[in-house]
Formats: sequence, structure tokens, C-alpha cells
Amino acid sequence: MASKGGPIAVGTDGTDFAHRQRIAAQYQISALNKSRLKYCIFFHYLLFFAMLAKLSADILDRLDIFILEIEELQVPEPLWWEYIWCISLLLSFLGLSAVRKNRVKTMQRYMTGIIIFGFAPLLYAAVYYFRDTWKYLSTGEIDHIMVWQGYPYGLLWYAFILLAIQVHLFSLYFASNLVVAWRARGTKKDE
Repeated sequence: MASKGGPIAVGTDGTDFAHRQRIAAQYQISALNKSRLKYCIFFHYLLFFAMLAKLSADILDRLDIFILEIEELQVPEPLWWEYIWCISLLLSFLGLSAVRKNRVKTMQRYMTGIIIFGFAPLLYAAVYYFRDTWKYLSTGEIDHIMVWQGYPYGLLWYAFILLAIQVHLFSLYFASNLVVAWRARGTKKDE
């Protein structure tokens, strides 16, 4: 063993330690994808708070709380898909738990939940607002389409939908990379 300023073993130049300094690929992949998945979950939280701001008028109405400033915004009534999409935020706790404990089955449940409660409502919304959005983009007119604060309502939702789909796609990609890395490691922590 070579040490600084000390004797060097016969037959070596002191660089034979380099092979012991490498980290196995599955551990590097796991660490990188854990970090990236946490960022995706953070952006999911940001999207949730944007959705919560939109739903706040309806929630306050259901609680019989009157705030003039919110009522003056005349926020359109929410559709069922908006509340169902909000359930997808609860899945982030499942994903974070799987990341912390390297649990394959928990991560698979997170992925399934994101598909059901994240993607399905967004796809419904994309179909629901497609006609108004296409009409606005092709003609530029806002006659006979829903408008909020002077902006086409469907186009505003498409901006949200595109951001949310990107966050969910990246989340699924990083989660699947984690599942592959954890299985390559030969972990027994399936449950």
C-alpha cells in the first residue's frame, strides 16, 4: 500500500487503488434518478397549488365562505377531472416513501397511480377542451367559445395540461429507471 511520503510496495506504482474507487452503475443510476424524481415531485406540487388556486372559489363556496376578491374573478365551475387530478398529489408521498426505502412494489404502485389519477384526467381534459382550442387556434376568434378574463379557457387549460403531462412523463421515466436499477442490484425489498 502506498502512502504519501512513505514506502511504496514492491511491484506497484501506488495507483492500484483506482479499481476500488468505482461505484457500481446501478447505484449511480439509482442516486441520479432519485434526485430527478424528487424534482419532478416538486414540480407536481407547484402544479397542484396552481390547481388549488383555481379550485379555491368552488371550495370556499362549498364551505359557505364568501371572499369578495375571489368572487369577482368569476372563476368557472370546476369539472370532475380537476378534483380527480388533485388525488395524484397524494401519490407523491408513495413515491417519496419508495425512494427513501428502495421499495420496488411501492414504486410500481406510484407509477400505476400516476397513470390512473394523473394521466387519465389530463387526457379527458385534452379531449374536452380540444374543440374550443382548435377553433381559437385556427380562426383566432373568441366567439362561441368559453373565455375567462379575455383569454380562451381551453387554451389556458392546454398550457396546464402540457406542463402536467411533461411532469408525469418524466416522473414515470425516472421511476421506471429506479425500478430497473433496484432490480439489477438484486434487492429483496419488493414489499
